[in-house]
Amino acid sequence: MKVKVMIPTPLRQYVGNSDTIVVDGESVDEVLRKVADTSVQLKRHLFDENGKMRNFVNVYLNEEDIRYLEREKTAVKEGDVISIIPSIAGGSSTLENDFTYEDIQRYSRHLLLPEVGLGGQLKLRKAKVLVIGAGGLGSPLLLYLAAAGVGTLGIVDFDTVDFSNLQRQIIHSQKDVGRKKIDSAEEKIKEINHNIQVVKHETRLTSENALDIIRQYDIVIDGTDNFPTRYLVNDACVLLGKPNVYGSIYRFEGQVSVFDAKRGPCYRCLYENPPPPGLVPSCAEGGVVGVLPGTIGTLQAMEAIKLILGEGEPLIGRLLLFDAMKMRFKELKLRKNPDCPVCGTKPTIHELIDYEQFCGITPERENDENSITAEELAKRLKSGENIVLVDVREPQEWDICRIEGARLIPLNDIPARVNELNTADEIVLYCKVGQRSAYAVNFLKDIGFRKVKNLKGGINAWAEKVDASMPRY
Repeated sequence: MKVKVMIPTPLRQYVGNSDTIVVDGESVDEVLRKVADTSVQLKRHLFDENGKMRNFVNVYLNEEDIRYLEREKTAVKEGDVISIIPSIAGGSSTLENDFTYEDIQRYSRHLLLPEVGLGGQLKLRKAKVLVIGAGGLGSPLLLYLAAAGVGTLGIVDFDTVDFSNLQRQIIHSQKDVGRKKIDSAEEKIKEINHNIQVVKHETRLTSENALDIIRQYDIVIDGTDNFPTRYLVNDACVLLGKPNVYGSIYRFEGQVSVFDAKRGPCYRCLYENPPPPGLVPSCAEGGVVGVLPGTIGTLQAMEAIKLILGEGEPLIGRLLLFDAMKMRFKELKLRKNPDCPVCGTKPTIHELIDYEQFCGITPERENDENSITAEELAKRLKSGENIVLVDVREPQEWDICRIEGARLIPLNDIPARVNELNTADEIVLYCKVGQRSAYAVNFLKDIGFRKVKNLKGGINAWAEKVDASMPRY
């Protein structure tokens, strides 16, 4: 019976650096002795002076530990795979950074892979990965990286768990509502793998702290949901020479890539400038199917593991597109932009900038002439003032809740339906949180409307400060 024997990385030096040897045999014992006879050094590692298999060597037949079969007497058949797993099991070992018996059991499916083995698992254990965001993308990322044995996981997050998160942020549960996401995530990671070191950065990532945080890690994984932070993460990774595993989601579609300026393009090579504020709604405004971040986040985790192992073909210079509705993947080639301001041949960005300003986001001011608070709007409506309320959200959002007396004109429909509005009227526009409606206000002002304002904080502010019975989503 021809049987394939998988040789672990530390022992390959004794068999000409081969990762596999094919021999004939009827039992595990016969096969292993034939393998051992090919090298005196290998034989010394596998068997003691009395010819017995050493107690720090575990052997698997296909995916089963032979100690739970018939040990060395276990019969083999054509095409079987025997894996040699050196470990500590009550004795000493000549291998550095030995794994415990529990480690061998936990990572056995990894150790059976020639691309991983003990050497690869050790790389995972030594790796330090920073996950920015413990939300939709961060949830599967953190769970799978912890399960895979990535030794140090850093988490950047400052948010708390909300009921609206539970539809997709699977690292959190109902009992965690109101807790800090970073604490909830740490708890679940430890439940999966108590050996993982979790480093919590309970803060908003900013130009002031990004370099200090990111330089502590080998790989950065972007699980953010806003443009300023995406550009901040990209620029910090380029300046520090760190690979950035990118993922983004919206409704039923997602994107994945690996931006590593040492070997390929960066995020700015793909998107040199951000879209105007409010033009591209976030998942909080546009929605996302709950399974999608699981798909994209898992792909990001896979890319991170490949980078750690140094195996396979990472998505450097490639953008993977996923359409869940059509269940279709598409790959696009990305090229490094020689004129890129941060990773090009003559970069103009040598330090982190103000990314809120770069993305066109300015802090709202209480006296902003283009905005009105929920309390002020409620007071003016109650007094009988003639104010035209325009809801620029989508129909499905309108169905959830609305302000009485409003009319629905979705943001994308405003240019075609602007004739339905009168420049002489007092107009107040609103969306969920005020970003889309702010964009609509600017558009109307540009074409001649003067008495138009944005509801600060959107319908969420109305529900919080005026109508507590209104559902929030």
